[in-house]
Amino acid sequence: MAGWSRRDGGMGGGNYGSQMDASLRLIASAALRGRTAGMSPEMAEEMKRSIASSDCEGRAGRSYMEFLDRITEDSEEEEHLGPLHDAAREAKMDTCKHLVENLGFDVDVRANDGSGKTPLACAVSCGKVIAVRYLLHKGADVNKQDVMGFAPLHYTAKRGYDGIARLLLSRGANVDLNSSEGTPLHVAAVHGNSGVMQILLEHHADPDRVSPDLCTPLADVLCAVIEKISESDCLKCMKLLVKAGADLNSTNPDTPLVIATSRGLHGCVDYLLEAGADANIPKKHGGSTPIEIAAKSGSRSLVESLLPFTSPIQTISDWSVEGIIAYARSRHSENKGHESDEHSNIQQNLHHETAVREDTGASRACTEDKLSDEDKKAQLKMHGGKAVARMDYAGALKFYTEAIMLDPADATLYSNRSLCHLKIGEKVDALVDANTCISLRPEWPKGYYRKGAAHMSLKEYKEARDAFMDGLKLDPSNLDIQNAYWEADEAMIKKYSAGQSAWPFE
Repeated sequence: MAGWSRRDGGMGGGNYGSQMDASLRLIASAALRGRTAGMSPEMAEEMKRSIASSDCEGRAGRSYMEFLDRITEDSEEEEHLGPLHDAAREAKMDTCKHLVENLGFDVDVRANDGSGKTPLACAVSCGKVIAVRYLLHKGADVNKQDVMGFAPLHYTAKRGYDGIARLLLSRGANVDLNSSEGTPLHVAAVHGNSGVMQILLEHHADPDRVSPDLCTPLADVLCAVIEKISESDCLKCMKLLVKAGADLNSTNPDTPLVIATSRGLHGCVDYLLEAGADANIPKKHGGSTPIEIAAKSGSRSLVESLLPFTSPIQTISDWSVEGIIAYARSRHSENKGHESDEHSNIQQNLHHETAVREDTGASRACTEDKLSDEDKKAQLKMHGGKAVARMDYAGALKFYTEAIMLDPADATLYSNRSLCHLKIGEKVDALVDANTCISLRPEWPKGYYRKGAAHMSLKEYKEARDAFMDGLKLDPSNLDIQNAYWEADEAMIKKYSAGQSAWPFE
């Protein structure tokens, strides 16, 4: 490939250039054929890293990166998941019928990539109505979940297929089935799919259900603005949720008005105020009200909108638009000058666990406002550990979830939360967190131990044994993983000997 060269200080070795050329030739070949030839998302990411570490002259590099982005974003549609999965997502009905009716394929067989997707989920993801109808007619489980907890209805909500949503619901789809990203309503909200959202609400979806990330659908749709959806799409979804009775003042994770103000969403703020949102409920961490948040950001128009709906704050002597903004500026300057003092306060707070635990209301919010995200995470992790020690797994789960919101790249938090999910019977969620832990820290045996434990609870003994084996490869002397491996091996042999499933070995 002309125009590509190794960066100075990059990988050494004389074969680097040839490796790069081979990778790029593979990308070009796939692009020219118009398919990825079963390229996994991991392969795509590796190639993107290789390209990023090289110099490119011209447009070739950008084109390849865009191509790989499409693979990474929607990799499940490019991988070979199994014969029936491939036929279903491409609506090759003759093949589907042959596999099911002549060869006896299980219509609910899980994909061979570890995702746990069913042929029905694949057909739904690709919008193949004819394949969806056929699989449902053949008895496909409309509520079967994959390792992320997604059922077909979640994929419909993600893609925005209104007709398929109605079809699945008519066949008994659970409108409030929970997943790692919440219910189908949460998924529709995150992707701004108001059409599917309306259908879900017509079937009595709960507009106030809280997701594993501690968000309501209203919070989710507001948080998705800019990154995923437009403010106009957000407003459409918000109006549907409010009409369905969504709580305008829910504080999961903060009130919709706090979120909208923090993100500078003028139209959403105006609508929420018109609909009756309480402008005096403060932010959870820090205790700032929406008008204070608006003033800190310097948004005069937001302050003007919020002022008639906000009760005067005693510490602000000039209760006017100019006075509130001036007060916010003075506080900002004051805080900037006391950064060193705040650092000392942080250290003091961290050494007084009891005081932090017992602190409530505004005083707790004020203390938390002084802490950095890393310090807050440390406190939440500490409280989670104490909750686990007293076997309050539901309480610990909440602490770990809040900590994950502060640092979503901490593998230990997902490992700990996986344990909590398992202890309260949320088996699929436990597996999801274990897989996330492994993806973040693949060299850590604990992630594989958590994954194996989750598979054991799901009675997927072969998968459990494989996970424990992966852990033992990293830490052969770990007695806990050794014992778990032999337990899974014994359970697998009993299961297959009893004829509950086909023997997994040829």
